[in-house]
This record gives sequence, structure tokens and C-alpha cells, in this order.
Amino acid sequence: MKILQNSSDPIYKQISSQLRDDILSGRIKGGEALPSVRGLAKDLKISVITTLKAYEELVSEGLIISAQGKGYFVNSLDSRLIAEQHQRRVEDSLNEAIRSAKIAGISLSDLQKTVDTLWKLDT
Repeated sequence: MKILQNSSDPIYKQISSQLRDDILSGRIKGGEALPSVRGLAKDLKISVITTLKAYEELVSEGLIISAQGKGYFVNSLDSRLIAEQHQRRVEDSLNEAIRSAKIAGISLSDLQKTVDTLWKLDT
């Protein structure tokens, strides 16, 4: 896991984002244990509170669960929930792109052309 101290994103967001990506991509499987809060904090040289905040964010999204006295585990997700999580991330990214385009004075048709071009380049 990589933490960027000079990032505009808070450290807990960086942690939750990387774990979310690993869970949704299947790199971390359902039922798999996450590093302990203290262990991850020590490895990353950050506060336990910061690590706990990242884990609590993922719990609130339903991606991980807490087992009292045992730690945090990846929730076994069904394909529908995974698809919904991906859809939410796409919508968030598109909303940000739309806001930026409006600020920059980019028209909807130009934005759509950009998306089409990027889509084709990625395949």
C-alpha cells in the first residue's frame, strides 16, 4: 500500500480507496482477513485512528465487516453488489468530470467526444 503525504486526499481516504480497489477487483477475496488496525498503522507509520477511520468507511459501504476480537474481513459480495459499487464509482468520476468541464467551458458534445475517444483508446 502506498501513502502519499503530499496528496490532497486525506490518508484514511487513500487507504480506503486502495483497499476498495483491491476488493472490487478481486485481488482481496471475500472472507479474507485485512491487516490488523494496529499492524497496518505500524507498517504505514500512521495513527491507529487514521487506519480505523479508513476501515470504518469500508464497513459503512458494506465492503468489509468487523468481527469482535478477531479483526476486519472482506465481506463476501455477490456480483450485484460489486456491480453497484462499480456503478457508483463511475457516477462519482463522471460527476467530477462534468463539474470540471462546466468550469472549463467545455460543451456537452465536446465532453462526449472526449469520453468516446478515451473509451476507444482503452480497448
